[in-house]
Amino acid sequence: MAWLELDPRFTFEAFVVGAANRLATAAARRVAESPGVSYNPLFIYSASGLGKTHLINAIGHHARRIHPQISVVYDTLEHFMSEITAAIEAGERDAFRQRISETGLLLLDDVQFLAGQQRMQEELLRAWDALSGRGGQVVLASDRPPPEIDGLDDRLQSRFSGGLIVDIGAPDYETRVAIVRRKAEERGQSLAPGVAEALARIAFSNVRELQGALNRIIAVQELEGRAVTAEEVAGLMGSGVASGGAPRDDFSDFLIELGGAPVVEPLESPIERQLTETIRRWEAEGYRTRRLEGARRRAANGEDIEPIIRGYEADVERLREITAEISTLDPAAPELGDFEVMRDPDRIADAEDLLGQVRERARPLPAPPPGLTFDQLTLAPELFAVRAAAAVVEAPGKRYNPLFVHGPQGAGKSLLLATLGSELKARCPEMRVAYVAGRAFAAELIEAIEHNRVESWRGCYRRAQALLIDDVDALAETERAQEELFHLFDALHRSGAQLAFAARQQPGRIAGFQERLRTRLESGLVVELPPPPVEGFTLLDWDGDLGLGGAPAGVTTTIQPTERHRDEWFLTREKIVWNWPYAADWVIEELE
Repeated sequence: MAWLELDPRFTFEAFVVGAANRLATAAARRVAESPGVSYNPLFIYSASGLGKTHLINAIGHHARRIHPQISVVYDTLEHFMSEITAAIEAGERDAFRQRISETGLLLLDDVQFLAGQQRMQEELLRAWDALSGRGGQVVLASDRPPPEIDGLDDRLQSRFSGGLIVDIGAPDYETRVAIVRRKAEERGQSLAPGVAEALARIAFSNVRELQGALNRIIAVQELEGRAVTAEEVAGLMGSGVASGGAPRDDFSDFLIELGGAPVVEPLESPIERQLTETIRRWEAEGYRTRRLEGARRRAANGEDIEPIIRGYEADVERLREITAEISTLDPAAPELGDFEVMRDPDRIADAEDLLGQVRERARPLPAPPPGLTFDQLTLAPELFAVRAAAAVVEAPGKRYNPLFVHGPQGAGKSLLLATLGSELKARCPEMRVAYVAGRAFAAELIEAIEHNRVESWRGCYRRAQALLIDDVDALAETERAQEELFHLFDALHRSGAQLAFAARQQPGRIAGFQERLRTRLESGLVVELPPPPVEGFTLLDWDGDLGLGGAPAGVTTTIQPTERHRDEWFLTREKIVWNWPYAADWVIEELE
């Protein structure tokens, strides 16, 4: 009997986690960590090409690394049943069942082919009973959920329902970008700016097709010796672009206590005695000693144990270094309490991953440019938007929260937002002020998805006491980034943090914004910055009050613009309508 081999490419590290597969990934990790304890069986289903085969292979690899002694069997249902049939024909059914019963982890793919196969279902039931009788773990993958497998035996339905059934959905836009970048990196290829994003917007039905499209891009680059540009992507794919739209972050909810360390029996040989003393020493300090216990069992065969002990102690020292760095970065970090990882030298890779998450969460927030002040601002101080921003500095989080500034290109909204951030920081140097452009915010999210750091990325921004996002309308092209901003908005608003945004249009006119996000952006104060002034334009306050345009009551001002302003804003020298927020302040002026 020959089982199929696990695919070495399919590991958790190579699996990009997004909203559509996060629960399935977290459950898969738990099963790999503690097979047979819970979620038994684990049933994963999805449409073709969305990663279920990758995930069950990753379970096998991770389980073998964490539990070197476990017997892992990976097979497709068809091949598994052919092995059963061959064993029956050879009169070796009992031997086959005995081998199955000794399996610690059985991974079966493509179980949808059980449909209508009564004999196959009977044999699978017997094999399952033999395995589960000894506490073995079963993981199954299918292209449909159990109720949709025609003619499935009620006993199998009952067993499937007794575990956990999870699905994998199609990845969102940001996850697709992260997948493209990850796969290109694995191939040692660099992509020109915008190529990953352009590829992710094409309407592929699954991840496998997305990878095939990336292969085409890479082939063109390799064969033609040039970089493919973003503008070429749709043409190379022969399809139109569809409108485009995160890890370990849910895994912690699935961790369980595995119990105490095994009892060390007295041993007699000097080598075994040395190992026993080493095991007791590190157990007393709270470290897991599976590696040393395995070496103790093999010591009778004359294996050299000194390299094993040195390697183990080097890993313990690295765990201590990681713990110290996490304590420095964040003394209250919950990762410090994850003893399943931080006290297990066999899980150095997981500890490094936790350190990476803490580093991401504790990294400095993107800061506004320093030194900008309202006194130096080129915008008129009487402008309503300028006065609103100055009021925010006086009482951040309490007045005009959120503040939303909109205006055309060149109106000065980015400068005003940056000055607001700089003034907040100057007034209170300890305030955590984040200033970021919309596209940079989305790019950071994609990178976090790519490296399974979404929760830490969220944690970084949730530390902010003031969040300022310029060109927030750039997020209209995304799905996941808007989702993250929605939750970030709520979390910061509840904490009393100041929120401010800038865009070319008011929230209600930005196409592609989620309704719930739009209503939040409109929930504070929405102010407009006027277009840049134009040569020959006369600004007149009609009603005798202080106009939002900044001209004192009854004062007429003639403004001389730069060539850039003239080119950007006036296509004709006919009538110009300046639309102020209030009807009483509208100015209609005719140029010469």
